[in-house]
Amino acid sequence: MFPGKMIETPCEKICTLDAQRKLCLGCGRTVDEIAAWGRLSPAERRRVMNELPERLAAFNASQKLAG
Repeated sequence: MFPGKMIETPCEKICTLDAQRKLCLGCGRTVDEIAAWGRLSPAERRRVMNELPERLAAFNASQKLAG
């Protein structure tokens, strides 16, 4: 681990992926974003994190419509 260096993350420890969208149902990140997270700059991580509430809301709304 990196003592004194915590990487900000939206992880909710609910790591369940939607296979069709390749989206984590806990945090809303894509598989690619999760894989690259440690290499992203703080600004890039913040950009992704700012998109997540809307992304998860859209996903949840589509699930309600589907059934």
